[in-house]
Amino acid sequence: MYIKSIQLTGYRNYKNETVYFDKGTNILFGDNAQGKTNILESIFMCATTKSHKGSKDKEIVGFDEPEAHITLYFDKAGDEYKIDMLLRKDKSKVIALNGLKIRRATEILGILNVVLFSPEDLNIIKNGPAERRRFIDIELCQLDNIYLYNLTKYSKIVEQRNKLIKDSYDNKELIDTLSIWDMQLVSYGNLIIEKRKKFIEELNEIIKVIHNKLTNGKEEIEIKYEPDVEPEDFEKALKKSRDKDIKLKQTSVGPHRDDFSFVVNGIDIRKYGSQGQQRTAALSLKLSEIELVKRITGHVPVLLLDDVLSELDNNRQNYLLNTIGDIQTIITCTGLDDFVNNNFKIDKVINVVNGTISCSK
Repeated sequence: MYIKSIQLTGYRNYKNETVYFDKGTNILFGDNAQGKTNILESIFMCATTKSHKGSKDKEIVGFDEPEAHITLYFDKAGDEYKIDMLLRKDKSKVIALNGLKIRRATEILGILNVVLFSPEDLNIIKNGPAERRRFIDIELCQLDNIYLYNLTKYSKIVEQRNKLIKDSYDNKELIDTLSIWDMQLVSYGNLIIEKRKKFIEELNEIIKVIHNKLTNGKEEIEIKYEPDVEPEDFEKALKKSRDKDIKLKQTSVGPHRDDFSFVVNGIDIRKYGSQGQQRTAALSLKLSEIELVKRITGHVPVLLLDDVLSELDNNRQNYLLNTIGDIQTIITCTGLDDFVNNNFKIDKVINVVNGTISCSK
């Protein structure tokens, strides 16, 4: 799988630019705040329908622009695909695949597989549980449409249940309908819990080997799933927390409160790991993500590296660069020294200056 080109119109600081990519390693080179990351963001948007920065559509549309348009061409197993995405400030996005409009944005997930590694991902380990859940959910939603369906349903039920609890302050009779929502919450929630368990098992098989190599055999890592509640206890826990939920006006039990720990040589590095250990674990996690996509889909994902080399030491830089030889990679950076010093093969250098594109190689 590889991306051929992407055209951006009215997208952030891009008026109308087209970028053509090589099948190998592509470097987006330029000073800070020129628009390099915007290109990676637009690719990520086409793959997942969302910005990796968490930006809303109206924030992505360029200043004084009524709308933004992305057109991306990519090859998958010899077949060419085209994704069109229209972003508007006050309306839902419109997406077309090969010229045919899709009904729901989520239908595009899994068509284009990408793995994005940014400086923010180095914080997956040490930040709060929401960051770790987001990582797991983004990956699973790309790989499993059933998980996506169940997660979407579950999230809506949590939202509706919370609204019912708040509305019950003015209408006490609404509490009597809470059991109906609880049954649905347990049904979809248990499916999410079981899938997350299986995903972590598969991820552990891969990450242990990668992390061991990355640390020269000095460290062993294990990801541990910490579900907020076990499937067999979910229904009982909901009933027990009902008074608490009504008081807090929110659902306090369920997989939307799950967490995942990263244990290295028996130590939970979320709390007690050094910055080096946390960064190594994050790098191992991203490299494992690539391998997992290969195993499940049979396709090699596109790797997007957003200025992460400057955040890694020489050992981690070398390991990362030596690992990505057979993957189309698009890298943003402000300097080429790291690539030159490591004698790393660059297939194309794309200069980015204030939202304009030129190629030097």
